[in-house]
Amino acid sequence: MNTQKIKNIIFDFGDIFINLDKPAPINAFLSLGLNAPLKDISLINDTYEIGKINTNTFLDTYQKWLPEVDTNEIIEAWNSILKDFPISRLEFLKTLAQQKKYKLFLLSNTNYLHIEWVKENVPFFDEFKRCFDKFYLSQEIGFRKPNAEIYEFVLQQNNLKANETLFIDDLKQNTDAAKALGIHVWNLIPGKEDVSQLFIKNPTIL
Repeated sequence: MNTQKIKNIIFDFGDIFINLDKPAPINAFLSLGLNAPLKDISLINDTYEIGKINTNTFLDTYQKWLPEVDTNEIIEAWNSILKDFPISRLEFLKTLAQQKKYKLFLLSNTNYLHIEWVKENVPFFDEFKRCFDKFYLSQEIGFRKPNAEIYEFVLQQNNLKANETLFIDDLKQNTDAAKALGIHVWNLIPGKEDVSQLFIKNPTIL
């Protein structure tokens, strides 16, 4: 008899639902003349992503590095990572949500500027958000992947068992961290795989 092993599915957002151009921001900032140390850039980006600094502080830091550059140009460069959100992925998610077979969660490393861009440029964002039982953004919960605390937080907050949970992310470091906690994972490869192939790619556990 085929018994359901997975009861919960946790999805990443970027390159799972919305397409990303990951090299775009650094290329844009380099073209604007940014030459700050990489460790300083990574620190400010990560700090912003867990909500430890607000948007004004984040932008002020970049303006100190780029004093001749307008704030709007900095925002545009920062948001250049964000691309299209194929409607087919929304339709897949809506069908999955309507079936009510799994609890659905979103878990994303993100920040206020990116989410504001998404809200303004993805007309069905609210519809997308309603598909999930819980919607977790790093900026709001103070943790970011691949730190173990973020996965433990979601499991504990929702009384989930790791071995009944599937986590889907495009970054191997993130899926490896979840796997180390006993969570089932799918390290989706953007451009070669699509979230709508969920049941094709994971037939043994779904």
